[in-house]
Amino acid sequence: MDAIHAATTHGITAEFLDSLAEARSADDALRRIDLQRSLIATDSIFSIQQNVTTAHDAAGQVLLRRFYSSEAARFPVNGAKRKTLTPWTECLFVQGRVFVGEGEHVLAQHFDDFEQMRAHKLRSVINVPLMQGRLCYATFNVFGTRARWLPQEFLGIRLLALAAARWVPVAPGLAYRFTGVSFPSPLEA
Repeated sequence: MDAIHAATTHGITAEFLDSLAEARSADDALRRIDLQRSLIATDSIFSIQQNVTTAHDAAGQVLLRRFYSSEAARFPVNGAKRKTLTPWTECLFVQGRVFVGEGEHVLAQHFDDFEQMRAHKLRSVINVPLMQGRLCYATFNVFGTRARWLPQEFLGIRLLALAAARWVPVAPGLAYRFTGVSFPSPLEA
């Protein structure tokens, strides 16, 4: 069956995508996306981290603020953290590529808050950069309790990230940089 006639693509239907056009706010749209995420990747949690770094922030760091959380009681919206240049930040923010981490050892290697993740039995992650040109203005993050992602989960999460991108604004004054790596401003991207 070709893509035009397929009823679903890994749980994502034309009806679901059309329903996003009816959303009255970013929160409404992201709740719909979150519900779909829970069907695609069971036993997972979801967040969007907005890049809120400005030219006034320290060089060599990216400041992230949680824009959406499926587990707001444990991981509240507006929670913030700083990230330095690591293989994880290079993958997402320098190269604009999806980061996939599978297994506790990989999470421990890439996330300084891994012990908090371990307490919630999280063992894998897919981080999808939301891009404006070459600029990563947010990350779409799904953490799972299974050690490995199934191919249909990976594809479904990436498709949901594309659907979410229009609902996540670029932060005012976004301008981040690492030593030796320059980034375009959002207007140049």
